[in-house]
Amino acid sequence: MKETFYDRIGESVWRETLPNGLQICIVPKPEHARSYAFFATRYGGMDVRFQKDGAWLDTPPGIAHYLEHKMFDTKEGNALQELAKNGAEPNAFTSNAMTGYYFDSTSHFEENLKILLSFVSVPYFTDESVAKEQGIIGQEIRMIEDNPDWQIYTRMMQALYEKNPARISVAGSVESIREITAQTLYDCHRAFYTPSNMILTVVGNVDPIHIVDLARSVLPREGGPAIPRDYGEEPPNAAEHETSARMEVSIPQFLAGYKCRPARDGEEYLRLQLLGDLTCDLLLGESSPLYLRLYDEGLINGSFSGSFEMMPGIAYLYAGGDSKDARKVTEEIQKECARIVREGLDEPYFRRVCRASYGCMLRDLNSFENIAVSLTEGYFHGFDAYRFPRIFDDLRPEDVTAFVQENITEEHAVLSQILPRA
Repeated sequence: MKETFYDRIGESVWRETLPNGLQICIVPKPEHARSYAFFATRYGGMDVRFQKDGAWLDTPPGIAHYLEHKMFDTKEGNALQELAKNGAEPNAFTSNAMTGYYFDSTSHFEENLKILLSFVSVPYFTDESVAKEQGIIGQEIRMIEDNPDWQIYTRMMQALYEKNPARISVAGSVESIREITAQTLYDCHRAFYTPSNMILTVVGNVDPIHIVDLARSVLPREGGPAIPRDYGEEPPNAAEHETSARMEVSIPQFLAGYKCRPARDGEEYLRLQLLGDLTCDLLLGESSPLYLRLYDEGLINGSFSGSFEMMPGIAYLYAGGDSKDARKVTEEIQKECARIVREGLDEPYFRRVCRASYGCMLRDLNSFENIAVSLTEGYFHGFDAYRFPRIFDDLRPEDVTAFVQENITEEHAVLSQILPRA
């Protein structure tokens, strides 16, 4: 195993790549009683079209999320129950680009890890259990479709993107999941749940050598081939500029989204992520001139916030909350961007916000979950997440100005609204 010590953040990471291609990252925390395991595959809601055995396959939207639900089924019963019996707290999630299974425990950690690695690697589906799950997930989909927050975000994504599958809900639709069978689940598991497409990250009071030996003894010896995915060729501008719906809300809600230029995998990906996050803080954060002005004018309230997101082949910045005049808010965002491009950023303000953002990333190192997810995303996108201090050192006000000038424009903009029923 190779140990890397990061003196800027005082952390060590042990890494090993097994012969089957599985990457293992271990962050020892001997001062803690708790340990956390995160077993993830680079397969998510976006990966509906991929190449297998030389042929392109189109799978139903929502299948990655559906597969996550069914992975806890075993011939012996249910892996969630087995982990809970051992005092573990297990769960899983599916995002656009990743599916992760995890647990934490203060005892029986290695026994629980064997259970985790086993049930994720060896699927067990029946036609009856798959059909039963359709009703459960269908009910879940109907519930989220009635949620204004889900509607406003999904509409924004569908307006921003014309072809990229990020515009499709990770859960799919009631109609799309009806196409899912036990065989399609097995096919997708065989394609993406291979050690060479996965990473195991462990944080806590563990022995790195024991963890590697355990993974080597439980997991398959073969890693599997790389699977090409097709996300479509996406034009640079927003597909639509406005979208709205009426629901049972007491006050209008909005999201203003901006389609940004994506980055290639590698350190460029990490740099854009940090730059986009920093731009959000500088432009839209609670101490920003724009936020304070909009708040004083009664155009926004405490619900207003912004975020920057990246996925394979795409990047976007968005902001929103409650407002009785969302159009005015978006106009003010554009005016503030024009001012920043014209006048630049105040250097002391930039440095203050930059230090605060850096401090937030350091505090995130107190969370085992955040550590595991950040290292996993870094591995999947070809960068070392713990190298973020070096990126921060190189960020300048003119980098933010260039980002704003290129991306926060009317051509890239979408206004998504949920309005009260008349």
